[in-house]
Amino acid sequence: MRVRLIVEGLRAGYGALEILHGVSLDTGGEAVTAILGPNGSGKSTLLKAVVGVLSPWGGSVRFDGVDLIGLPPHRIVRQGVTTLPQGGGIFPRLTVQENLLMGAYVLDDGQAVRTRLAEIFARFPVLAERRRQAAGSLSGGQQMLLAVGRALMTRPRLMILDEPSAGLAPRLVAEVFDLIRGLAVEEGMAFLLVEQSVRQALRVADRCVVLVQGEVRFAGGPSGLSGEGQLMDLYFGRRA
Repeated sequence: MRVRLIVEGLRAGYGALEILHGVSLDTGGEAVTAILGPNGSGKSTLLKAVVGVLSPWGGSVRFDGVDLIGLPPHRIVRQGVTTLPQGGGIFPRLTVQENLLMGAYVLDDGQAVRTRLAEIFARFPVLAERRRQAAGSLSGGQQMLLAVGRALMTRPRLMILDEPSAGLAPRLVAEVFDLIRGLAVEEGMAFLLVEQSVRQALRVADRCVVLVQGEVRFAGGPSGLSGEGQLMDLYFGRRA
């Protein structure tokens, strides 16, 4: 079984505004868990609280039995959790290789870094061909591959993705989700992803969580969501 992320009663927000009102979710050891919901429902806030960027006001976050609350982001990365931010978050003026090395900042063993770099280049030959090229000069699809490759540098057990389809052409969106599913199968990784492209997310997800106005409206397998009509009901008021 894959790693398991369990969030219980999570409350978080900004200033005096509470965004998450006791959110609970369990990835259940599945490969891909998708968090769906309308804009402003707290999806990105949830991810920030999980990875230590935002300090929760209450609740718990446990990753394979380890309490993540209070750990700084780099310590959470060392636990095997890595993040792919919206838009990929690459450094456009750095080369492809330099971007990948930035993903290995928590690794102390130089040989391990070189080994992992070679593995990433073997998995994504286009990055090897352009290793000395500025990342900002890559195509949109190549930049997304670079962002994924950088996230893989630490051999994560859980990858958290915030809107991986954002800004990509429809053809590239399908390729990104195929890549996620392929990594889940080949590397045994788990994924937690926030996504607005509901159809693509449901295509690869093993579990789904629908978050609306900071509360969980649905949690279960994709088969539990009968269609767009039910999603709209969940988004706009009815609870499953």
